[in-house]
Amino acid sequence: MSLLAKKPIPTGKAEVSVASGVLTVKGAKATLTKRVHPSVSITVEPEGVKVTPKDSSKLAKALIGTFASHVKNMVQGVETPYTKKLILDGVGYRMELKGKTLVLTVGFSHPVELAIPEGVAATLEKNALTLASSDKEILGQFAADVRGVKPPEPYLGKGIHYEGEVILRKQGKKAV
Repeated sequence: MSLLAKKPIPTGKAEVSVASGVLTVKGAKATLTKRVHPSVSITVEPEGVKVTPKDSSKLAKALIGTFASHVKNMVQGVETPYTKKLILDGVGYRMELKGKTLVLTVGFSHPVELAIPEGVAATLEKNALTLASSDKEILGQFAADVRGVKPPEPYLGKGIHYEGEVILRKQGKKAV
């Protein structure tokens, strides 16, 4: 059984409710909802949120840790939004925000346009894109999509990478 699910998850100032298979977390900054799997039972108690399996199946035992983590991330996200910072390195590479669209010019024959999902705020300073959202799942997926357009290459390190990410560099050809 998951160590996360054994203890109740503290809610802090967030308001947590479960109704007809949908978990709702309401906070000062946002409101998040998530569908609960039928094998998992989520109860709200005075000391926190408790995640328990409904049956003794392998799937139910595997999912309680996952849902405990989801609840913890949702409670934390509605209080203080999550942020990710992406940095673009490369000569002639550019990022540009046009409304709710991110336009990347990264050495292809065409600019790449990515629609910014609902609930994600993007700010751009030179070649550093800062993303913020209450939903950790949507934020991480969009950041991965942006990075996937032009991941950092191992010889010169050009491309899009997370702030603080270590890029393993390879040695180029040696002259004999």
